Amino acid sequence: MLNLHFTRFLMSFLASSALIGIILLLKRVLKNHISVTWQYNMRFLFIVILTLPFVPSRFLDFGFIYDRLFGSTRINGNTAENFLSAINVNNVITGPDWLKDFTLSVNRSTPEYLGALFIGIWLIGVLAYAVFTFICYQKIQRIKKTSQPIENKAFENVFEQCKAELGIKRNLTFRKSHLIQSPTATGLLDTYIILPSKFMGQISESDIKYVILHELNHYKNKDLLVNSVMCFLQILYWFNPLVHLTFKEMRTDREIACDASVLKMLDKSNYINYGMTIIDFAKKLSQPISLTLATDMVGSKKQITKRIEKIATFTEDSRRLKIKSVSIFIIAGLLILTQIPVISVMAIDSGKYNFVENRNTVYEDLSVYFDGFEASFVLYDLQEDNYSIYNKDKSVSRVSPNSTYKIYSALTALELGVIQEVNSTLSWDGTEYPYEPWNKDHDLYSAMKDSVSWYFQGIDELSGLKNLQKYFTDIGYGNYDLSSGVSNYWQEASLLISPVEQVRLLKDFYMDELVFKQENIDTVKNALKLSEKDGAVLSGKTGTGSVNGSVVNGWFIGYVEKTGHTFIFATNIEGKNGASGSVAAQITLSILKDKNIY
Repeated sequence: MLNLHFTRFLMSFLASSALIGIILLLKRVLKNHISVTWQYNMRFLFIVILTLPFVPSRFLDFGFIYDRLFGSTRINGNTAENFLSAINVNNVITGPDWLKDFTLSVNRSTPEYLGALFIGIWLIGVLAYAVFTFICYQKIQRIKKTSQPIENKAFENVFEQCKAELGIKRNLTFRKSHLIQSPTATGLLDTYIILPSKFMGQISESDIKYVILHELNHYKNKDLLVNSVMCFLQILYWFNPLVHLTFKEMRTDREIACDASVLKMLDKSNYINYGMTIIDFAKKLSQPISLTLATDMVGSKKQITKRIEKIATFTEDSRRLKIKSVSIFIIAGLLILTQIPVISVMAIDSGKYNFVENRNTVYEDLSVYFDGFEASFVLYDLQEDNYSIYNKDKSVSRVSPNSTYKIYSALTALELGVIQEVNSTLSWDGTEYPYEPWNKDHDLYSAMKDSVSWYFQGIDELSGLKNLQKYFTDIGYGNYDLSSGVSNYWQEASLLISPVEQVRLLKDFYMDELVFKQENIDTVKNALKLSEKDGAVLSGKTGTGSVNGSVVNGWFIGYVEKTGHTFIFATNIEGKNGASGSVAAQITLSILKDKNIY
């Protein structure tokens, strides 16, 4: 699981970096066709790109775009040979015939410790940058607390006049401080406009208007909020030099856009005076000071030079330039939209299910059955509305469903007409699989019994990832994340589900309360029947996850119908090896026998 998050984070870093690079290039190549305001508006696109990897994938339901853009593959024809060359084989056969449990091992070249090391280094960097940001915050708080009122009534009047011109009605604090060298705006909830004390006697009333207009435009343009978001994202992406470069450009664009907002309020005759005010402040600075959580009027020499050049050549945006700017922004936005599936493949998702216990939920110790495994067992008495659960934490922890997903894969295919109860046969393509039962034609019943992966991958491909995503989302199947592709989303990949969720879904399935037609549910119910004894009928499905040749994740889910009672269960076991669906089934049968259920 750790390696899954490691891979997601790494791939997300690469995908988001590439997208940022493309938009930066687009911005520079087309800079003469984008107004300064819209160049700064690109900030929203960068923020979206950097936020997406941390949005749970359930909110990024764009699997159908991924399917359209990148297609999918199934294990047959030419692809089968390539697939089999990349995997190891595990064949677990124990107990009665229906307990046969076949699986193909997924190869992972990344050691588990590498994922932990990567996450550890990232967290250390996040902590270091967070501490640095907190120090900056404390410095700003000190500046605000030690700041003094503006004693010049004329300056206060100018401040109020500028607020009125900008339509700002909120009370803002106008102060001065000896701890700053450049006019500064800071504070999201309690906003301060602070001037440097040592320059108060050296600045004219006209110049103070330019300074105040600049800082108030920062407030009006929500630059303080954007700056805080940038700081937060910079903490998360401390390791990415491209993010630092992007934010550096964004700060320059922010000041240029703010200059443009001020110039639009002034007569052309005052443009030079406004530029000279900025130059005068820059000359008086011994060194540029940048407060991370504030906006400074004066920055680096390079930034000042660029701003003065823009001021000297400033003209009102033409209608044509506005149209081109908006068009380029929309094109860049659409580019991000088409890449959301790529980034959402890596999106971090919750590994826990929020289970609301009912008053009849009982937790019991069944550890004697699970020696050597991390495990959970969930049993639900339908008539009594009673849950019996072993291992509370593990029962809500999401893991790969492996072959247990095939219940819902079959339902989707039946619902879409990909297969029918009387016509569900898919032809074997001649590829030699390591399990003899797979090397023949199969219908739904035989494929469910022998857990024939190529059969279900075949019907999944015919159903299409868009439709699969819709149905898995509609029924609330775990994290319903199919983004790792139609051929393997269910096998130690993106799709995850907890034992409690398995039971709740089986309850809805058994009670015919899912979105599927009654006849399709009945067909799958018939395919799941395993055995019968003493008037009790057992139905279910095993699932096994194998990684690098080690059998690490075993499932057995199903239900027992017995003399007017229905018991729905889900067993999951995890271990370094030997945690197969067959073993999970044997353990389950022992528990059900001891409980006098089956």
